[in-house]
Amino acid sequence: MDIAFMFETMKTLLAALPMTLALFSLSVFFGGILALVIVWMRVSGNAAARNFAKGYIFIFRGSPLLIQMFLIFYGLGQFGFIRYSFLWPALREPFVCAVLSLALCTAGYSAEIFRFGLRAIPAKEIEAARSIGMSGFLLTRRILAPIAFRHALPAYSTEVVMMVKSTALASLVTVWEVTGVAQRLISQTYRTMEVFLCAAAIYLILNFIILQAMALLEYKLTPHRRAAPLFPVPQR
Repeated sequence: MDIAFMFETMKTLLAALPMTLALFSLSVFFGGILALVIVWMRVSGNAAARNFAKGYIFIFRGSPLLIQMFLIFYGLGQFGFIRYSFLWPALREPFVCAVLSLALCTAGYSAEIFRFGLRAIPAKEIEAARSIGMSGFLLTRRILAPIAFRHALPAYSTEVVMMVKSTALASLVTVWEVTGVAQRLISQTYRTMEVFLCAAAIYLILNFIILQAMALLEYKLTPHRRAAPLFPVPQR
């Protein structure tokens, strides 16, 4: 192992980290918003909306993300109404296609996570809220959304970590994030072990920070689940 080479490699890969963070943050943000819409359709009383949501979830959970990314990056330009529309200047950019594919994919998984979070809400809590006059947006804001998010947070944190790792696929559509730069360095130096070890270390540290942030958020949101001390300190 050449420590000096690994140090220079780490500096080069860290320069590409903002691109990875941009892919991750934008895809999680837009994917989360879309997931909420899909959940609303999935639990609505409209049969057409429910069936659309079921089909969306089936397609994006059942097909590989890499194929979805290739279809968006290489396939959208084959449709004339897209290629000659106002959307084409954005959709022909690799970064936009990568974010779009990542967001669409994570929305399918996140929608099911959020839906099961909703199903975990005790019926008695909803009945108690309705008995004091809560309904509609107020019920959602004060009861449904906070409780469902607390139940969904452990599974959603796993999905967020998966999204960090999924950004590596963007290198296959010419987005030069950490993995793409690592592959370019390997093609120039033929030193696979050192380069990929540095890339793996960056992803490990990034995921560790995200998991710690998620754990802290879960701790803050669930004070009622903390175990009481066996021998409480007497108050003076």
